[in-house]
Amino acid sequence: MRLALDEAGRAAAGGDVPVGAVVLSPDGRAVLATGHNEREATGDPTAHAEVVAIRRAAEELGEWRLTGCTLVVTLEPCTMCAGTITQSRVDRVVYGARDEKAGAVGSLWDVVRDRRLNHRPEVIEGVLADECARLLTDFFRLR
Repeated sequence: MRLALDEAGRAAAGGDVPVGAVVLSPDGRAVLATGHNEREATGDPTAHAEVVAIRRAAEELGEWRLTGCTLVVTLEPCTMCAGTITQSRVDRVVYGARDEKAGAVGSLWDVVRDRRLNHRPEVIEGVLADECARLLTDFFRLR
């Protein structure tokens, strides 16, 4: 999560909402990819930290299936990101702060654990939650 927080700082430095993500290898020992929000920098509405990191991890592995991989992200993923997580077959999602306004991994919706879907990753929430939330609160307070 500390590496994801570093990525979130990069997003904030670029004027984006400070969210960072990391994809870990199936054994959890290697970082396959990192990402942070890049919507403002790229003008791409899909450039959320999770999507950026998942795209990079898929490129690193040479395939779209991220079976066994763990996604670590500072903020609870939204519906778009939850769909990307499900479609990429990520096995585990670890996140920091809950997103009561747009969260789709337990707060507002629970897309990734919907029994109607063919893949449901394990979810671990609240890792360094206060630190992750503080980064967002400070960013928006300055705005």
